[in-house]
Amino acid sequence: MNFDLIVIGSGPGGYPAAIRASQLGMKVAVVERESLGGICLNWGCIPTKALLKSAQVFEYIQHASDYGINVGSAEADFSGMVKRSRGVAEGMSKGINFLFRKNKITVLEGNGKLARGKKVEVTAADGTKQTYEAKNIIIATGGRARQLPNLPIDEKKIIGYRQAMTLPKQPKKMVVVGAGAIGVEFAYFYNAIGTEVTIVEFMEQGLVPREDADVSKELTKVFKKAGIKVLANTSVEKVETKGRGCTVHTKSRKDGKEEEIKCDVVLSAVGVTPNTENIGLEVLGIQTDRGLVKVDEYYQTNVTGIYAIGDVVAGQALAHVATAEGIICVEKMAGHNPEPLDYNNIPGCTYCIPEIASVGYTEQAAKEAGYEIKVGKFPFSASGKASAAGAKSGFVKVIFDAKYGEFLGAHMIGANVTEMIAEVVAARKLETTGHEIIKTVHPHPTMSEAVMEAAAAAYDEVIHL
Repeated sequence: MNFDLIVIGSGPGGYPAAIRASQLGMKVAVVERESLGGICLNWGCIPTKALLKSAQVFEYIQHASDYGINVGSAEADFSGMVKRSRGVAEGMSKGINFLFRKNKITVLEGNGKLARGKKVEVTAADGTKQTYEAKNIIIATGGRARQLPNLPIDEKKIIGYRQAMTLPKQPKKMVVVGAGAIGVEFAYFYNAIGTEVTIVEFMEQGLVPREDADVSKELTKVFKKAGIKVLANTSVEKVETKGRGCTVHTKSRKDGKEEEIKCDVVLSAVGVTPNTENIGLEVLGIQTDRGLVKVDEYYQTNVTGIYAIGDVVAGQALAHVATAEGIICVEKMAGHNPEPLDYNNIPGCTYCIPEIASVGYTEQAAKEAGYEIKVGKFPFSASGKASAAGAKSGFVKVIFDAKYGEFLGAHMIGANVTEMIAEVVAARKLETTGHEIIKTVHPHPTMSEAVMEAAAAAYDEVIHL
């Protein structure tokens, strides 16, 4: 069977690329070894958000009296939460199957591997092999949990994010290694339903070390108040797994203090690594750099007709980035002239409670880039909508270039900020200035008013502070 395009992988990069290619008149096939939708839909973005929502509902019930509602005592049904999460993921995967049928996309089940002559060899679960040919091939094989040498994942006592979503029973004590998005989301979830959680982070900033320092400080305050122990600027020296539980040996990078932490399970959340092994890159001589496939601004490799997108190329390892890359890639392939992706205007979202959302420069990064800046900050404690919702934690922080008013960045922590960040992304895309944000009428009462108020604070025009 010959195709115009074969996509290896059906994650958030692969399946949108396939659908867009079909819309543009191509005959498309997608190779997938597991469930349609890839890791994000089946084991990442979607099912984790379902778990987090369950934890949030549980917290609402526990604090119902704060809203003038009296209810009986509530218990967290861990297995029920996991079951709901898996059900949500399965439903979404079926949705991708429907979209593929609608767009006449052929699904090739099995492991895909590049072969000479723009061919893909697909090995099915029973070991049988079939070779398919295409004018173009996109590598969209995604990533997996990164493993540290002293923290090998055994899927029982030392687990990755996949096992964290389907544990047979709720642990009483958990140590989370890594305080990025995955780490803090699972830390929030397990703490909210009653697990004793300790987070160990190697970087000095501590929680969410890639975010603005003010956001990190605010989340640390909220997490510590919730009973989560945070060890920043600390390394994990080793983990003992003999016996019933685990013993985590840590060492402070500041003063060398060593500590032993007893727990039931250790979650390794130290990032992702690309799935670039055993897919035939070396067969075609496709160039890589530190494990990532090298591509041009339209995602073509050094081999004509072979492309790569998502977690296997340089850039933020985020679902929406992979989607954008896939669409740009096939539009260029079809002879269109799409605009290359601006990697400095990619929003990042973390779905713990309070939520975190950001885009562009942090305050420190803007200074290091040589900008003279204006910074505005508006706390949700001064927001009428936040007070009414009982969600006064957090703030919106905005950063502008003092000379031209360019919107350099925004950093938010609080309720629903992952829904609010798109305003700033659009504003930056349209080269909107600080004064234009101030003069844009925002609806009252909403959480989104905080963006306008923060911008006004940067120019000493804020009303409600």
